[in-house]
Amino acid sequence: MDDKELVRLFWDRDETALAECGQKYGSWLRRIAMNILELPEDAEECVNDALLAAWNRIPPHEPESLKAFLGKLIRDIAVSRYRENHAARRDSSLRVMLDELAETVPSSFRVEDEVEANALSALIESWLRAQKKDERALFVRRYYYGETVKSLAAAYGCSEQKMAQIMLRLRRSLKKAIEKTEAVK
Repeated sequence: MDDKELVRLFWDRDETALAECGQKYGSWLRRIAMNILELPEDAEECVNDALLAAWNRIPPHEPESLKAFLGKLIRDIAVSRYRENHAARRDSSLRVMLDELAETVPSSFRVEDEVEANALSALIESWLRAQKKDERALFVRRYYYGETVKSLAAAYGCSEQKMAQIMLRLRRSLKKAIEKTEAVK
């Protein structure tokens, strides 16, 4: 069943939409949640929560890309679950991934300040659009969907060391773009 038909089932309030989405995207959603949470039980709950959130949001939303819509839902839910589970701990792969990016984003951008956060988001989107398709996909898979360097290396048929170098080069490129923007201010 294609995504347009699935969205139509949601709009028709047909509960088979949940089962069909689970069948079509369940393993992909589980993998995203596992990249963030590392516990199968939590990941499974997040998948169920994401499908329920889709049920509650379609309608009124009619996503252009159901996969991207579900991906955003699962990521947000998994990150929230991670925060609940690890409020005082610093021991997961999500922390490692965020620490990698912390070296790239300067301290002058404070997440608490919504205006600066929006400016940073727009800058990152602009920078991503300027990257090659493969590099853009790598960056999103690593820093949005939380895939490990090891799994990316396997998917792209290269060594972990080479993949780590590619990611480092991408972070440096982003940092340079941010610094250039700050120099203009």
